[in-house]
Amino acid sequence: MKARLIATGDGPPAWVVQGFAEYQKRLSHWLPLELGEIEPGLRGKSRDAQRAMEEEGRRVLAALPRGAHVVALEVTGRAYSSEQLAQRLEHWRGQGRDLAFLIGGPEGHAPEVLAAANETWSLGPLTLPHMLARLLVAEQLYRACAMLANHPYHRA
Repeated sequence: MKARLIATGDGPPAWVVQGFAEYQKRLSHWLPLELGEIEPGLRGKSRDAQRAMEEEGRRVLAALPRGAHVVALEVTGRAYSSEQLAQRLEHWRGQGRDLAFLIGGPEGHAPEVLAAANETWSLGPLTLPHMLARLLVAEQLYRACAMLANHPYHRA
């Protein structure tokens, strides 16, 4: 099983690139994680944000790995403790499908993306910069894998 994080946004700062690469490396033997960046839709005074979100949605759907279990990150999704996420990851492993985690643009996911998702996951009620969300997803996936492997990384 492998995972793909499909994230709307481009040009991440160096600290995001470095942090993501670190967790990607750590995950490599438990859950290979790749990053797919989706170009954000054009926004501005004379641009329609809804149209931008729909453009992003089409690009996200096109980037989905065939047959993957799709988890959209959404503020209204289900929040997990680290222990619950590890249990959820074990469930996903049992399905024998690859995983796709989706991070939307500033307005969130297009309705078509949410309709294509098998489930939604919330990182909590805080509003987070999307670049930081990339790191949090990678770190929490690493933590969940470490817990399942009885690795000492997670110390509750």
